[in-house]
This record gives sequence, structure tokens and C-alpha cells, in this order.
Amino acid sequence: MAKTKPARRPPKSSAAAAARDAAPAPVIILVEPQLGENIGMTARAMLNNALTELRLVKPVHGWPNEKAVNPSSGAEVVLDGVKVFDTTAEAVADLSHVYATTARNRDMTKRVMTPRAAVAEMRNVIAADGRPGVLFGREAWGLNNDDVALADCLLSVPLNPNFQSLNLAQAVLLVGYEWYQSGNETPGIDDRMPGNTRPADKQELVGMFEHLEEELDACGFLRPPEKRPTMVQNIRNMFQRANMTEQEVRTFRGIISGLVRKHERKSEN
Repeated sequence: MAKTKPARRPPKSSAAAAARDAAPAPVIILVEPQLGENIGMTARAMLNNALTELRLVKPVHGWPNEKAVNPSSGAEVVLDGVKVFDTTAEAVADLSHVYATTARNRDMTKRVMTPRAAVAEMRNVIAADGRPGVLFGREAWGLNNDDVALADCLLSVPLNPNFQSLNLAQAVLLVGYEWYQSGNETPGIDDRMPGNTRPADKQELVGMFEHLEEELDACGFLRPPEKRPTMVQNIRNMFQRANMTEQEVRTFRGIISGLVRKHERKSEN
């Protein structure tokens, strides 16, 4: 039987309010979590990825647990909605698809998926009006076989085969991250410039190159003459790779002029 107990008063932040009204997402179920701090950090990891429904199966120190509040870093919207169950079977009773996280081989005939593949399937489940959930086991030894038997699929994170140790919140974060990224359209590279500048055009770059090369000739850097063409090409290629803005070109030309003026003043003195 589910028991809903708020940990704190409902949060007032717009981020939390938006999370409450977010699109359907997988349910996160922690089986017999030992530490309130881990529950709080799990809530934080969930809200980072727009996951808000957290269920607990027989938390060792009961619920609510004040030790979960500070580690949640403001994810009270998750903590306030926590539902507590006596058994794993009760916690997953209303779910249509259950994924059990495990780092160990199980002697069971079940599909094994990575988080990335699993979240793609979860989105299809939700689109078909199903309800997916992900089971996470105890901090010390994970899920037992009775818990795993309730799952449709095993979820395994591909990590260094010689070291696959994750704490509870890290495991939730990895799955949550894949969930959020599967619906995220943020470009991989943001080439936008600040509003007060733009990419330098070739005329501006060539003007900077010629300014620099003139002063390098004057100070004797571009020697011997037979090596000058290669040296100039290398310098120009170096600055081309920098993808300079119009403001950066003007700044660099100011640097050149400043160094020249300082040298001229020293010569006069």
C-alpha cells in the first residue's frame, strides 16, 4: 500500500513548478535505500533531468527523512511527492514496463539493454499510453533476484570492466541523463557570438595579418628572407584556426600598436 508523506512544504520556484507540469516520464524506484542523504542526492539527479516521480520500497530509516533535504539542493518537488511501499511488487504494480538496473550477471533469461537503448524504448512505451519505471537496488548489494524477476528487462551501464562502482545517485543520474538527452534538441556546438560582436571577415583578418607582418619585418623576426613566406603562412594559419571575432581582431591590432609605441618610446629615451 502506497504511503505518500511530504518531506517539506511544496516548493515555490518556477523550475520546480515547471517540473511538476512536465511531460510523462519514467518512475524511479529505490529498493530499501539505506541513507537519507542518498535519497536526497537521487532527487537532485532526477530533477536535473526532468524526472519527478520517486518511489521508495521500505527505506531503512523510514520516510520522511530530514537528512534527504539538504543533499537534494532544492529538489523538494521530488521529495514532496515521494510514495513509500512495503514491497517491490506493490511499487511496480501500476507500471507496464519495468527495467531493473544491475552490474552483475543474473541467471535469468531477460533482455539486457544500455540506458540509451532503454530510454528510446521507454519513450515508445509512453507514446502507447504505458508507464515505464526503473528499479535501483540497495547501496550495498543492489537488487535481489526476486526484485529482478519483476522486471521486463535488465538495464546495464557500459563502464570500465575493471571498475564499475557507482553510488546510488550516480546510477540514477546516468539513466536520467540518457532520458533527458533522448528528447533534447540542444545543438552540440553553440557558435553564437555575443550581441556586440560577430565573426571577423577576411578583409579584417588580412588587415591584421599585414599589420603584424609589417612590425615583425621591422623588428627582424621574419628572417632569413628565404624562410619568410613559410613563416608568414604558419602565422596566418595559426590565427585562422582561432576563429577570431571582429572585436578580437581590433583588440589584437591594439596590442601590436601598443607594443610598437612602447618600443619607440624606449628608443627615444
